[in-house]
Amino acid sequence: MAATTFYAQAAANRRKSALLLFVATLLFLSFGFVVGFAWLGDPVAAIGTTVVAGIAALVSGLVTYYGGAKMVLAASRAHPATAEAHPVLMNVVQEMAIAADLPMPSVYVIEDTALNAFATGRSPQHASIAVTTGLLNRLDREELQGVIGHELGHVRNLDIRFALLVGVLVGGIALLADVLLRSMMWGGGRRRSNNRDSGGGGLQALMMVLALVLAVLAPIAARLVQLSVSRQREYLADATAVEFTRNPAGLEGALWKIGTDREVLEVANRATQHLYIANPIKKFEERASSLFSTHPPLADRINRLRALHGGAPLSVEDMRPLAAME
Repeated sequence: MAATTFYAQAAANRRKSALLLFVATLLFLSFGFVVGFAWLGDPVAAIGTTVVAGIAALVSGLVTYYGGAKMVLAASRAHPATAEAHPVLMNVVQEMAIAADLPMPSVYVIEDTALNAFATGRSPQHASIAVTTGLLNRLDREELQGVIGHELGHVRNLDIRFALLVGVLVGGIALLADVLLRSMMWGGGRRRSNNRDSGGGGLQALMMVLALVLAVLAPIAARLVQLSVSRQREYLADATAVEFTRNPAGLEGALWKIGTDREVLEVANRATQHLYIANPIKKFEERASSLFSTHPPLADRINRLRALHGGAPLSVEDMRPLAAME
């Protein structure tokens, strides 16, 4: 694997994320128009229904935007860290914040033996970082720097804000799908009959078939786009962490320990799993779902870090312990 730079990785991931956001936006607008036309039989009214659904999704997103961080920390049973109880953690966060040219975030600890961490908050000025006690006990200082650098990379790159925007689009698509299906049950047939009598039934019938197909496929496609964006942001945060630490080996070692850890993080769930540095839901758990993976393979992330200093990729034998957990 040829050596590259974290600047090149960051630039490439920004382009890919922008493309994915464009695809999600296009999917939302197209679906909104098709559903509106199929429901009302009027292209002008279809634009109106798309705008209304978008406003509803935006309101929901804003509620999450301003209150989501507190809800996530509470759900994770995180409590504030202190310099007296966690001097190394607080020192590492402070030095990484200086390296990133960011305000000092609020720091929290989750009492759990599993190895993991996440960042949350709506902006660098309202950011929080949470780490598990297992992570603090089993990582050395360089590895902890890599993890904190990764989480501050999410903060500096405004990943929470970016994820919110895509989340609003996904929610809007789900809302439109629900509206369409309910309209079919509660009066859609009468509207179609009226429009057919007025001579516009052929095109509307075609739109209805298309809308029904999209009602099933669009939410799944939107969810996949959302997960793709999440995976791209993990690559970008890895590259950003190296920019802060100038030491890819630290994060590489941390990801290896996290990826081969068999401890289960009980407080994690499907709603919060995408926030963590690595998927907290293990492959052997009943709640695991490989179809909707929120993170790129750890072996791939480690190989990208190795490429930054010209190192050889992981061997097949080395990748087996990681694959067993994902």
